[in-house]
Amino acid sequence: MRNLLSAADLDADEIHALLDEAGELKDSLLDREVRKLPTLRGRTIMTMFYENSTRTRVSFETAGKWLSADVINVSASTSSVSKGESLRDTALTLSSIGADMLIVRHPASGAAQQLAGWMAAEGTRTTIVNAGDGMHEHPTQALLDAMTIREKLGGFAGRKVVIVGDILHSRVARSNAILLDTLGAEVVLVAPRTLQPVGVDTWPVRMSDDLDAELVDADAVMMLRVQAERMNGGFFPSPREYAVRYGLSAARAARLPSHAAVLHPGPMVRGMEIGFSVADAPSSAVLDQVTNGIHLRMAVLLRSLVHSEGNA
Repeated sequence: MRNLLSAADLDADEIHALLDEAGELKDSLLDREVRKLPTLRGRTIMTMFYENSTRTRVSFETAGKWLSADVINVSASTSSVSKGESLRDTALTLSSIGADMLIVRHPASGAAQQLAGWMAAEGTRTTIVNAGDGMHEHPTQALLDAMTIREKLGGFAGRKVVIVGDILHSRVARSNAILLDTLGAEVVLVAPRTLQPVGVDTWPVRMSDDLDAELVDADAVMMLRVQAERMNGGFFPSPREYAVRYGLSAARAARLPSHAAVLHPGPMVRGMEIGFSVADAPSSAVLDQVTNGIHLRMAVLLRSLVHSEGNA
């Protein structure tokens, strides 16, 4: 593995190897006073974020710094992009400056794949990691979700994972559907009809619009943010109506099996997608996802910049 553009780039063995390495990194670093490894000393990682982000950007930056890489953040609003520079020219400029890796978030679906193609055509060795492209994919989020589910449940075979909410606009749902199916879990997507993607019947999932019916035997439930910034028009009558039908209230959470984990990729809209008490309950794995994101992304950096070269 060099570039990481889609969850479909990884087979089950590669996924488990990443999860294992992330777990080892977590075990070795969390209790250290100085959380620093020398492995990527001398490497330069640059982030290119064309959309706002807290968790993904900061965890990638932390992962790079804990591995002793030089990490440089490039924001679209303060770069030459604001002067009209194209994505291609910006990326090739950063590659020429010395970026060993570009971590890219972009509002256009397929942007990461396009960047990887340009890098290959120019003969550069800059690695591309997709940190979310439009409504397409977010592979490292799916990986950290899988790491969290494995910690909570012990494995994936025979497990039922219910993903609820704005499936239509969610790159997290797409990547999780691919990755969790690869690992042997049953994936059920729950959303109002207006937020179900065209062609979802070709995905390796089962689609439903009845949340209550799916919760009673769920091993994990993942609530998604309603992405109002990507919506033009009314996809549901009101936030209150959405909360009543598709929000994970305390009453709904009580129907889950006692072992079930509750996840959310964030940011959470409390009171609409997820109840205030549910988000902070013992069953909530939301902050575990955030912590695991650092170690999982450390594993991705290592496998993309170090292990792939060793296997070349």
